[in-house]
Amino acid sequence: PCHLGPVVGGWYKVLDRFIPGTTKVDALKKMLLDQGGFAPCFLGCFLPLVGALNGLPAQDNWAKLQRDYPDALITNYYLWPAVQLANFYLVPLHYRLAVVQCVAVIWNSYLSWKAHRL
Repeated sequence: PCHLGPVVGGWYKVLDRFIPGTTKVDALKKMLLDQGGFAPCFLGCFLPLVGALNGLPAQDNWAKLQRDYPDALITNYYLWPAVQLANFYLVPLHYRLAVVQCVAVIWNSYLSWKAHRL
């Protein structure tokens, strides 16, 4: 996850293209798209990718994804909606990635623990 800057930065540019404003309502729309679309897809790709890179057989990787994905997504929703709402409302586009990377240090530690837990 430490090399996701271009992906996340690109995603923020797409969000700003679709929802160009900076009002509270615009920030809420961006957060809902981010958390309703990007976050579930990211977790659904990240967890099995780590499993595959660690040599987990496909069947075990699928079982691990089914076990870990719901909890990881729920935990995501405890942290990221508030962070992203503030980020989209208060932070200029060119600083948003830096804000997310600071919070991501904690989040990525959790994801790493979750992904490597057997």
